[in-house]
Order: sequence, then structure tokens, then C-alpha cells
Amino acid sequence: MNRLFLVAFIALLSLSSKSQNSNLTPDKIYGQLFRDVQLNKVFPDGKTFVDCVPVKNPKEIVSNYLSLPKDANSNFSLALFVKENFTAPVSLQSNYQSIKTESVELHIKNLWSVLKRNPDQYIEGNSLLPLPYSYIVPGGRFREIYYWDSYFTMLGLQENGEWEIIENMIKNFSFLIQTYGHIPNGNRTYYLSRSQPPFFSLMIELLAEKKGNAVYADYLQSLQKEYDYWMDKTANTKHTVTMPDGSMLNRYYDADSIPRQESYRQDEELAQQESQKVEEGVRSIVYSRMCKNFRSGAESGWDFSSRWFADGKNISSIQTTNLVPVDLNGLIYHLELTLAKGYMQVGDTLQSKTFKDKAQFRKDAINKYCWNEKEEWFVDYNISTKKQSTELTAAGIEPLFFDIASKQQALALTETLKEKFLKSGGIITTLKNTGQQWDAPNGWAPLQWMAIKGLENYQQKETAKDIAKRWIKLNVNVYERTGKLMEKYNVENTALEAGGGEYSGQDGFGWTNGVLVKLISLYGK
Repeated sequence: MNRLFLVAFIALLSLSSKSQNSNLTPDKIYGQLFRDVQLNKVFPDGKTFVDCVPVKNPKEIVSNYLSLPKDANSNFSLALFVKENFTAPVSLQSNYQSIKTESVELHIKNLWSVLKRNPDQYIEGNSLLPLPYSYIVPGGRFREIYYWDSYFTMLGLQENGEWEIIENMIKNFSFLIQTYGHIPNGNRTYYLSRSQPPFFSLMIELLAEKKGNAVYADYLQSLQKEYDYWMDKTANTKHTVTMPDGSMLNRYYDADSIPRQESYRQDEELAQQESQKVEEGVRSIVYSRMCKNFRSGAESGWDFSSRWFADGKNISSIQTTNLVPVDLNGLIYHLELTLAKGYMQVGDTLQSKTFKDKAQFRKDAINKYCWNEKEEWFVDYNISTKKQSTELTAAGIEPLFFDIASKQQALALTETLKEKFLKSGGIITTLKNTGQQWDAPNGWAPLQWMAIKGLENYQQKETAKDIAKRWIKLNVNVYERTGKLMEKYNVENTALEAGGGEYSGQDGFGWTNGVLVKLISLYGK
């Protein structure tokens, strides 16, 4: 064995071993200290503390904290204790300033190095799950790699010829699958209970454009393990749903039923508030169900939206696990087709056919349960009511992106899109303004890309171009006005910032950069 390869292999094995043995989340490590910091808002953003790095042994920190007097006469300061015992995370890219004359394309090209992170080192008590290869983070408060963000970021990296970092990110995702059994929401311990929209197969497809079909065989084991996770074969999850006709589809379902560590105060307060409305005997059930649905909404990437609300208005009615999302099933359909390619590549024609058949069954089920003839739109399906959701969202265009819709459906979808979703700055996420960030008036880069590419797939080129031009213009105008590229945009009133959600607007921003560079290359400015 090559000595250099042996050294790299041993290092990777060591990192994997450390990763598996250090999965405790911040609430488990710091106990009462964690709870006190989050509930007392020591940091404005709940994600800050769970990303802090301890400056000494965590057990010593906890012991010291529990032994200190905290009565009114002690002059104890929780904020000072945290400052003395932890190093707070820094979001360097937020301080990055572009040169005023710099084009948006050059700005993005320069930003890749700002958003790049080198291979991680293990630190006891740190929530970061160390990765063996370099990667790109989204920006702002998002200081780690994120699953579905990364695919759209890769579109821009591809356009800029950054193939090494693309492949490194894919290797990191493969490492996560092999180490933890799935790709978590992000490489943090507090994200291990869930995944995110499964774009791994699309990343492999992207890499195949550069390196050829051999990559399908190279990553076949990880693709299969990813599929097994979503099909509940390798983990104690409940992502699969048996439909009324016996067909199998999928939903989002976080494995935990406690408040999200990074949004602890918000989840705890709302879950407690709702649980107090019912009789004492069922309060714990209501509390756990609320937390489960918050977490599962986070797994969807759409955290949060009226899409997941039973009453279509209030987060207190969240019911994420009751819904079979049309877009998630489009992604797993693509994963099944990719597995068929992978098995064909290694000469296993029987398995290849099996996955082609699985994909066809899924395609038929999506059309049966998610196509709304009256609305001429694809919608989610509610397994509790055994009816289609009444919420129309931008996810309904994604069957075009995955080549699931018929030509007739595509024509109808295009007209509905133009009538209801197309705004001055691009595609709106939903038709409701609830104050949630994945609702009106906001638009998001990944949804623009999937709508545009989906329309192109069905020869709806003029509409695709129209959306692209509107989105490019909005992004460029905001950049020229502020010098920044944002996580999300107000597509209804392009003079205003996007809003809503649990945190302030974030700049950087990985998937916006990726989609914008790709669209400019295709449609110009």
C-alpha cells in the first residue's frame, strides 16, 4: 500500500472513531448550564451557544457552574461565566466587504475562499462533527456544511471550475453517511437526529458531468446507505409511509422529540404553551409532538412555512409528520434512478432493474396522490386526513425538475405558476404571508433554480427565462445597493428586505451565490 495513502487512511479512521465516540449534544454535555444560557437569552441567537467552544474540560466547567452561588447577593453573572469558559463563534464572512467596482461575478468568485473551511480537528465539548476534507459553508450564522444548501452552492463552484472543492464536499458527505448512517442536517452533534432534503444523488450526477459515469460505482455504497436510511432500514426512524393503495412514499421525521438545541427557547416556550391548553394527563404527549414537528420541519429545510400548519396560519398547529411532501418524494425518485445507474455500472443488472421499477412505482404514486386536477398543481398529501393538502407552494413545480409530470401537466403547471407564483423578483414560496420565512413575500435561490430547470425540461423556455431574469435583476440590485448577497429575498417588493423566521437576515450566501452564477452563465445579466 502506498505510504502516503496509508497515512491518510489511518487519519481518516482515527477521525471516524473520534466522531462516533463524541456525539453528545450540548444539552447533554452542559445540562443545567445549557438550559440556563438558552432560556436567559445570554446570546440573542440560540445557535451561538451551541456553537461555542469550551476553553477547558467540559466536566470541569459544569462542576464549577453547579458549585457557584447564584443568589441575589452573590453578584454572579451568567454572561460573564460563559465568556470566561467558552470561545464564541465568529462569522468572518459577515465582515467581508467587496470593492465597490467589483462585479457580482467577481465578488462571488472571491467569496469562495472566505466561505471555505479546511479539514476539522476534534475538540472535546465542541458540537462540530469534524470532517476530513475542505468544504464551503453557507455564511452568517451557518458556520458548518449544510446538506441541501451544498448542492446549489456546487452549481456556482462548477461554473467557476472549483471541481476540487466540489469533490471534497461530496467525499465529506460520503464520510458522514459511512460514519453516522446518514447525512445530518449539518455537521453538528445537535443535527444528528435528522437529515435534510436528500440531494446526494444530484451531487453525484453533477460530479459525473466532469468525471464520467464511473463515479456512480465509486459512491454506490454510500448511495445505497443513504437510501436505506430514508427507507427506515438502517435507523430507528419513521420516514416511510404506506399509502391507502399499499404503495410506499416518504415524509420528514426527526428521530427526537425534544426542543431543538439551536432554537431551544423558542421550541420550549411554544411547546409548553400548547401543552398547558390540554388536560394534565396528555400534556407530555402534546409537548413531545410539538417538538417532533418543529424538528421535522427543520429536516424539510422549509423551517418554517404555512405548508406545515394544520390551520394554514399558525405554527402552533404544526403537523409536519402528517404530510407526504411532493418534493421529498421527487428527490427519492431521483435517488432510486441513480442507484439503478450505479448498479448497472457495476454490472448488477438485476438490482438496476429493481431500482428502476421502484422509481416507476414512486412516480405513479406521486401522480396519484399529489396531483390536484382542480388546482392544476402538485401538492402534499395528508396521511391523517387521507386528503390532499390545500396549501399551494412552490414545491408543486418540482415534479418538472425531476421529470415526473406529464407534458399536459407541465402546460397546466406553467399557467398556474405565472398566474399565482410569479412576482416581480421571481417565484414566491407560498401564497400566504404568515411571518414565517418560507412564506410570502420571500423567494429562495433553490426554488428559483428548480422551477427554471424544470420548465426548461418541458420546453417552457420563455417562462424559465422570465423567472431567471427577474431573480438575477433582484440579486444584482441588492448587491449593488448593499455589497452583499443574502440567504433569501423579498420577491414581491424588491425594494424591501426579506424577513420572518427565527433569526435576522444572513449574508454570504452559499446557495444564492451558486444559483446566481449559474443563471448568469445561462441567461446573462
